[in-house]
Amino acid sequence: MSHVLAGLGWTGRYLWAGWAGLAGIFCFLAVWQAGHEIYGSFILPSPAETAAAIDALAARPDFWTILSQSAGRALSGFALAAVTGTAAGLVAGYSFAAMRLMKPVVTVMLGVPPIGWIVLALIWFGSSGGTAVMTVVIASAPLSFAGALEGVAKRDRQLDIMAQSFGASWAYRLRTITLPHVLSYLFPAWTTTAGSAWKVTVMAELLSNSGGIGGELATARALFDIPLVTAWLAITVILALATDYGVLHVVREAAERWRSAGLPWGVKR
Repeated sequence: MSHVLAGLGWTGRYLWAGWAGLAGIFCFLAVWQAGHEIYGSFILPSPAETAAAIDALAARPDFWTILSQSAGRALSGFALAAVTGTAAGLVAGYSFAAMRLMKPVVTVMLGVPPIGWIVLALIWFGSSGGTAVMTVVIASAPLSFAGALEGVAKRDRQLDIMAQSFGASWAYRLRTITLPHVLSYLFPAWTTTAGSAWKVTVMAELLSNSGGIGGELATARALFDIPLVTAWLAITVILALATDYGVLHVVREAAERWRSAGLPWGVKR
């Protein structure tokens, strides 16, 4: 029972903390409405018109199929980018030679714009989901690499030496000392990676005409259906926010419970 009550209390605090984020969203909606009043519906449909378009899209029988296509590509690309980038960053953080070897590669990956990778992926994979996944991985993995590298480089080496003097193995020191510190650098990188994954996925789908939200955006653009364009864009943003606040923030709160050890003050971010 105590665990259930603790879980309910944590859920309540987490939901209550979302009011600040909702306030920011409401401010954005107010600016959006002001832009609509100035430029009109043809240039910028109002939030109400966009909501009506979303409601009409949700009634389509293929709506959830479209979302699942884009979600599968974006989340697959995000997972691969997070795993490969984090693993490479950890290795580079512990090995100076590996860092010198990997950093130019990461710079090249960042230097080529996502549109360039999409063109190459179209040649390699054709108009398929692999184009979006590959582009997301290449465009987003450097962010996780940089976060992991920075976290390992700035770890407290004295704590590591102390644990080693007590006979702690390398794997145990990595799990109990290094990783909790690295997570503070990884979660901001993963948040940016998640947003980038949705953005790049939709862009790749639009250019490759491989279905999903990007394919629907291409159709709406061809028809000059501006409310439909803003509706699909709003859906993409909602999905990105759901990935961030519904998944990453929950995992972060669970992984960094030590921040609440000093309640009522806690450890401020």
